[in-house]
Amino acid sequence: MPLVVGCLLMAQVNSTAPKTNDRYQFRQPSPDGTGKFYMEREISHVMGHLAAEWLERPEREAEERVSLLIEAFKLSPGDMVADIGVGTGYIARQMAEPIGPEGIIYGVDIQQEMLDLLAANMKRLQITNIKGVLGDVTDPKLPPDVIDLAIMVDVYHEFSHPYEMIQAICHSLKVGGRLVFVEYRAEDPAVPIKRLHKMSELQVLKEATPHPLEWVETIHTLPRQHIIIFKKKPSS
Repeated sequence: MPLVVGCLLMAQVNSTAPKTNDRYQFRQPSPDGTGKFYMEREISHVMGHLAAEWLERPEREAEERVSLLIEAFKLSPGDMVADIGVGTGYIARQMAEPIGPEGIIYGVDIQQEMLDLLAANMKRLQITNIKGVLGDVTDPKLPPDVIDLAIMVDVYHEFSHPYEMIQAICHSLKVGGRLVFVEYRAEDPAVPIKRLHKMSELQVLKEATPHPLEWVETIHTLPRQHIIIFKKKPSS
């Protein structure tokens, strides 16, 4: 099984990215890291579209119990959902039926190749309520104040600009809308994932603190991942 995981949203640090040295630190990179640090966490390298087949591996349900994850989202008909780092649509297509034809899933990725795969998969499966969105490393390009639920499944740890991305996602959420971090548990050494592709619950809570988010609950039903749920607070 590949040890590097993550769904495919953020690009690696590059010279064209916004300069935010007051927020980020740059040090000697570790073997799996970028050398860019946020709140003392090194941002990991990313997977790309060439690894798309791994997202569709037959054993994924047995390893990750994605069906339990979908249950934890508590979707309702008509929900507006953002799947940040949608990849091939493995998660998105399992949310399509619960939200019904009146709902929309915005499948966000920064790789056009992934959005092309998403579109092909949804056409093959005749799913019409998933809309691909080409985002960038600081902005998912979502409409403001419309999202009921935004999810990030094994992807937040790869964001090259985590502060800016969460800020932009919050802008798209309705007041009371939920933001869900799904991350492999750094607290559990038995989880067979490289260190920088895991996050502790405490680190997630720490990195959510600067944003208008209130922690709701952490769900521990999955064999390897946290489900950490926040909701958007009203403006003060």
